[in-house]
Amino acid sequence: MPTALRWILSLAFVVQMYLMMAVLAVVYTPWALVDRRGAFAGAHAFCRWVRWTARWMVGLRSEVRGTPPTGEVLIAAKHQSFFDIIVIFSAVPRGKFIMKKELKWAPILGWYALRIGCVPVDRGRRAEAIRQMMQGVKSGALEAGQLIIYPQGTRVPPGEKRPYKVGTGLLYQQLGQPCVPVATNVGHFWPKRGIMRRPGTAVVEFLEPIRPGMEIGPFMAHLESVIETASDRLLEEARRGGAAGKGG
Repeated sequence: MPTALRWILSLAFVVQMYLMMAVLAVVYTPWALVDRRGAFAGAHAFCRWVRWTARWMVGLRSEVRGTPPTGEVLIAAKHQSFFDIIVIFSAVPRGKFIMKKELKWAPILGWYALRIGCVPVDRGRRAEAIRQMMQGVKSGALEAGQLIIYPQGTRVPPGEKRPYKVGTGLLYQQLGQPCVPVATNVGHFWPKRGIMRRPGTAVVEFLEPIRPGMEIGPFMAHLESVIETASDRLLEEARRGGAAGKGG
């Protein structure tokens, strides 16, 4: 397919994606106002829509590997683009994110994020961000679900290395729950910035859970090793054109 045509299709996909976000927000808001389950239902409907339209509009399939957790766990995930948020959230029943504070002011997205229990933190001040995370998680401890954090704190393009931040280890220690690492190659197909979407199969892989009770140092070293190793493997698979499993 010519590059110009692929760019036009990608633009059409992005435009309709945000239009559908607004439409679904209107449809689900009355339910979400009275029951938190309505917010989850609306967010899951949006994720399904994005994955479906990505497949037929730009040829971008998405595959979930491993076993998505359904109980109360900490999920520590590789973050490459908006698409890994979509795929991870669609795979778990009650996901909630540690998110940057600015997002709570985003139209539609911010209100729904707070409604499902996301925890906003100020990324600009490390010590304060950690304190906010600890307080936010503690105050929401009665809300069952899967707490999702990005250990690198931001979207990192495939193949680029960024340090893992200790806040993930502190949360792991405080929660006393298993931590499920998540690897991905979605940034190869859906970049951090820009309109172009590449065809292929974007993979999100839930890895072997890490038992609770490890010391922070060894936990962080193990977490980084397993996520980076698996993400590098998935990236190489994508570059070879070998990610050909069923989307779903």
